[in-house]
Amino acid sequence: MSTTTRLLVRKDLLASAEWATEPDVPLQAGEVRVRVDRFALTANNITYAAFGDAMNYWAFFPAAPQHVGMGIIPVWGFGSVVESSCPGVEVGERLYGYYPMATSVVLAPARVTPAGFVDAAAHRQALHAVYNQYMRCAADPFYTAETEDLQALLRPLFVTSWLIDDFLADNAFFGAAATPGKRAVLLLSSASSKTAWGTAFVLAVRSRAAQGTGEGIEVVGLTSAANVAYCESLGCYDRVLTYDQLGQVDASAPCVYVDFAGNAILRHAIHTRFVNLAYSCSIGGTHVEKLGGARDLPGPKATLFFAPAQIKKRHADWGAQAFGQRLVEGWQALLARVSDPAEPWLRVHHHRGQQAALAAYQAVLGGKGNPREGHILSIAD
Repeated sequence: MSTTTRLLVRKDLLASAEWATEPDVPLQAGEVRVRVDRFALTANNITYAAFGDAMNYWAFFPAAPQHVGMGIIPVWGFGSVVESSCPGVEVGERLYGYYPMATSVVLAPARVTPAGFVDAAAHRQALHAVYNQYMRCAADPFYTAETEDLQALLRPLFVTSWLIDDFLADNAFFGAAATPGKRAVLLLSSASSKTAWGTAFVLAVRSRAAQGTGEGIEVVGLTSAANVAYCESLGCYDRVLTYDQLGQVDASAPCVYVDFAGNAILRHAIHTRFVNLAYSCSIGGTHVEKLGGARDLPGPKATLFFAPAQIKKRHADWGAQAFGQRLVEGWQALLARVSDPAEPWLRVHHHRGQQAALAAYQAVLGGKGNPREGHILSIAD
């Protein structure tokens, strides 16, 4: 009998994790079993865990009932269909999508098209459709076989980055750039994280498209002292500061804060310092040990950014095809820069097997990773 191994994480203590292997159940009509071949592990996945209850991330791949208090962290990667009871989805097909940290997963394909399908499993119907889509690699405009690792690492993060930029521009940066005589400041915390520098990259592209004037906004990356040189080397931030250098930014500057760290102390400091804070956008939680609420803050409410809402809006504004074309163009521009052989932004490290995968998880959770390294995990045989 075949089995599936999953990494179970304690929801209230993310550092407590263990492997569990359980027998596979036979497929029902219309289901497929997908071997999870490789997936990326980034700070984004830690955000999924940190906000697992608030944003229903634990609900996508629920742990078995006997594993009380445990959850399975979703990841992005590639899988292969190894068993199919679904007409139109063949054994051997390669799929990009949202997977559990596991050796395999059972999906229930619906709305099957040449491009892909959605998982119609009952427990996923109330969850956002963006995470339920699986792309057939043979027809995916993002896909090339030689860039699978970078797709797994950066594609979902880039989509978020691209949508943050689009959301801010769509809302005219909440008026921050319109203040006469003052250059606005866009603060990005956890500037070494891939989603943060992806956002800075897209903002820089926007600025160049506007002949260097951009939206009149200075993009300032906030990071730890150890990561300043890395962030500066990327060339997409106008200025890089350590967290304790926040005082170097003009307190009266019109400001937008994009929070990738989730650090409650830093958030409070920014809301207190910047009297002209126009918008505070919460994205992630890379500073797991310093996460906290956002109540009773001076200035605007800290508002959680939900990427699928902006996707839905742009589908309505532009149509799904035009939206997809713009996104692919942006992705190709980033990919060319990240993989530049003369000065790559990222080096891929592979971790094979349960022990190596668990060690990589603990390292990323503890913030011990090198920002220039990307982690690809494989636990399937």
